[in-house]
Parts: sequence; structure tokens; C-alpha cells
Amino acid sequence: MNHELKVFSGSSHPSFAKAICDHLGMSVGKSHTVKFSNENMMVQIEENVRGCDVYVVQTSASPVHEHLFELLIMIDAMRSASADRITAVMPYIPYIRSDKKDRPRISITARLVADLLKTAGADRVLTMDLHSPQAQGFFRMPVDQLLGAGPICDRLRKEDTSDWVLVAADAGEAKDLGRYANRLDLPMAIIDKRREGDDENPKAVSLIGDVDGKVAVVVDDEIASGGTLIEAVEFLKKHGATRVLATATHPIFSSNAAERIDASFLERVVVTDTVPLREDQLCDKVEVISVARLFAEAITRIHDGRSVSQLFSQAKVSELMND
Repeated sequence: MNHELKVFSGSSHPSFAKAICDHLGMSVGKSHTVKFSNENMMVQIEENVRGCDVYVVQTSASPVHEHLFELLIMIDAMRSASADRITAVMPYIPYIRSDKKDRPRISITARLVADLLKTAGADRVLTMDLHSPQAQGFFRMPVDQLLGAGPICDRLRKEDTSDWVLVAADAGEAKDLGRYANRLDLPMAIIDKRREGDDENPKAVSLIGDVDGKVAVVVDDEIASGGTLIEAVEFLKKHGATRVLATATHPIFSSNAAERIDASFLERVVVTDTVPLREDQLCDKVEVISVARLFAEAITRIHDGRSVSQLFSQAKVSELMND
């Protein structure tokens, strides 16, 4: 039986869902969300989804909890309407950084979110760059994780990278940095951070590698307040970097991150559109590249039962991004 493909959008990032549908040559499915005066919410699916292969696009964006619950309600409504398979397309998953019990009596909330998706009725998840690879183990369903390194490296490759060195802002990012180094064939450096006494804010104390006279490119999976990034930029400048650039898959840009970036020595930040940016979160130094085409291709492959892992190939990503 050929199950019809349909894509719906939550309220968090409708332009991203529309871009996916544009690449798929289809319209976004019709649904309607009502917010009542008591802050309760109702979602109605306004077209038939019986027997369909449904994809619901919803990312983690402010207000995070409202968007998460809207997604759960949409999935439950799809299940009640007899959709054959429901995939939660979550470019950035809420609470994904809460992936370990590193303090007494706290929740591993990333696992809780995974359980909620399963309970609501999701059959699988499509995402990009989980904060830690082992977070896939929290989900009792298939999780397809796309990599932001492909499209970001495709963009960076258009520059003269002859004097570049890739930098991890701390040792924890070193492994992910390897993806970029292998794709771009560039050397790596790591900023060594240590905690002083009971201070919860680690300080950069040394640099493993050489950035003197080079262009340093700080690579991370996300930028939140920008504090870690700005500290790294100043540290690299003191160690002789002539220019400092940065990349991140998820531009959370909480607090005054854009202002801090704009006022810093940082020359440019390349991010993707997994998270929507408001006007006050943008500045001239921020460059946004779209990964909607990559998600559209992944959706097509999942729907057709083809391999998604082929999208890890830099050659395939470049083909998609430049088509």
C-alpha cells in the first residue's frame, strides 16, 4: 500500500516547514491551533490523514514549553485520526542538553522528552546534531540524526582556508570537531578549561595546538548566551589569531547573545536555520544557511524506505546544497 506523504507544521518555525515543503513540491498540511484564556491549547487537523505517512515539523524555540506541548497534542491528534506513521521532525530537540545526572536529585529531562513523544504516539524522530550521540538511546523509537557539519563545511569550503585552524572551545567538543577537520582537511586546536575552586564557570587556561598568525574557527553544536564563545574568541586573540570565525548548528542566541557577538573581535558566525531567529537576534556578523533541503531529502528517503545515512556523505550534501 502506498501511504500518502503529508507534512504539517507547529507554531515554532513555520517558515522552515514551508521551505521543506517547497523542496518536496507540496503544500504544508492544514491544521489549526487555538490558545484559550486559561492557557490550555487545542489543535485540530483540518484534513484527512487516515493511512498517511505524516511528518510534523516543530523545533525548540521560545516559548519552549508551549511549543513542546503543541507538538505532543498534534501527534496525539494525528494518532487519533488514524495516521499510519507519525514522524516528529525536530531540528533542535528541547531539553536535549539535559542528558546526564550530574547533580543529586535532578531529572534527565532529555529522556523524559523522548518518553513523552513515544506516549503521544510518535513512531520516529528526525533531528539534527544531538548534544551528545548517546542521547539517541533515550528514545524507544528510531531516531535519524542529520549532521550540521555537512552544510556548514560546504559553506566554509568556498573560502580560502589555507591558513585556518579549527578550534574546540573545550575538550568535550574535540570529538565533534573531528568531523569538520576531516571534511575540510584542516588542523585542530583545543582550548583547555579548568574550574578554579568551587567556581561553576570554567576558565580557559591553556591552548592545545597553535593559532598564532592563523585564522581560528571556533566550532560548536549550539550558541546559547554566547558567553563561552566570546571567552574563546578573546583567548584565541591573545594567542595570536589574526581573525576569529565561528560556526554552530543551532543558534539559540538567548539573552543578549547577538549584541555580545556584534561587539566582539569575532568576525563572522555561520549558523543554520534549525532555530528561528528574531530581528533582535540578528546582526551583520551572523550568516544563516538553510538546511531545509537536507531535511526534505531525509523525509523523502524515510518515506520511500531508502537509506538516510547516505546524507552523511559530504559529496551528497554538497550536491543537495548547491542544486
